[in-house]
Amino acid sequence: MKTVAIIAHNGKKAEMVQFLNNHKEALQAKNIKLISTGTTGAKAESAGFEVEKLLSGPLGGDAQIASRITEGKVEMVIFFRDPLDKHPHEPDIFMLMRLCDVHDIPLATNPATAGLLMDAF
Repeated sequence: MKTVAIIAHNGKKAEMVQFLNNHKEALQAKNIKLISTGTTGAKAESAGFEVEKLLSGPLGGDAQIASRITEGKVEMVIFFRDPLDKHPHEPDIFMLMRLCDVHDIPLATNPATAGLLMDAF
């Protein structure tokens, strides 16, 4: 089973749920486990997805996902960032993205890239 981490800033949560709905069959067929920051996970659960929810991003959820990346427990990260808004936990976001690079983990920050990664997964 492969694990994909999903994260979405507040302005992108609906876009994340739409992405998951559009790729529901692939997620099930490829036996993908979803882990998520708390609020994004709650939105995905409301849409019918099974998600392991961690803390919300500002409370440390980004860091929890980063930790799992370093432990080799995450194969891909989908992080729909809102580039037009400020985020108080920006250092955690940069740490997460840096660790994806360090550990060679595919990282998608928008639906177009996430779709390509899902197709290749």
